[in-house]
Amino acid sequence: MQITIIGYGRMGREVEAMASSKGHEVVLRIDKDNRDMLDSPVFSQTNVAIEFSTPETAFDNISGCIMKGIPVVSGTTGWIERLPEIVNMVKKEDGSFLYASNFNIGVNILFSLNKRLASIMNGFPSYEVNIEEKHHIRKKDAPSGTAISLAEDIIRECEAYESWYLNRASSNGRIGIHSVREGDIPGTHRIEWNSDSDSLVLEHEAHSREGFALGAIFAAEYIQKRKGVFTMSDLLGF
Repeated sequence: MQITIIGYGRMGREVEAMASSKGHEVVLRIDKDNRDMLDSPVFSQTNVAIEFSTPETAFDNISGCIMKGIPVVSGTTGWIERLPEIVNMVKKEDGSFLYASNFNIGVNILFSLNKRLASIMNGFPSYEVNIEEKHHIRKKDAPSGTAISLAEDIIRECEAYESWYLNRASSNGRIGIHSVREGDIPGTHRIEWNSDSDSLVLEHEAHSREGFALGAIFAAEYIQKRKGVFTMSDLLGF
């Protein structure tokens, strides 16, 4: 598989290393200084693009891939208010797109457990949920896309909650998400349900960026010959 990496920061480099270890070839690396390469002949021959850029550039990068018929995998967060536009574009152009707020396999298992626990909590209203996420100081968006996904899944599954807000304790049907930016933390997410008598905790701690890169490669392998809009749930089957 020939891959173009869009966004050649630390995550892009991890993806390149993982792609090579899996026998794939990175044929093009596109960053802020050479974005015109999206119009190059090399890019047009790419099997899949993997996009980890910035909230400001993600939409243009993804739409550029779709309009040129290149399947694209994106893990950039902080832009998903425009996701419906991308979904419509994929349908119109018969394209291929897979988006995930987090490609780590363990995190996607956490998503599944989080939804199940939130549904169970409909029967136990004495518990209140809070979410905490910790990331490195270079992460630009807060809360993380993963924390937002966790909160929105709880809102869909648990009748007690209807929205979320940042850096405040949960109250009146709103889930509190606490964001921490320190050091070089790859990513830690903690969902805590508290009652007067006890606590239940779901937590995932990434030890490195390798797990995110591996999931992105799995996603690229999955969509290269498929059409439509996909998620990690489609890939993993849960």
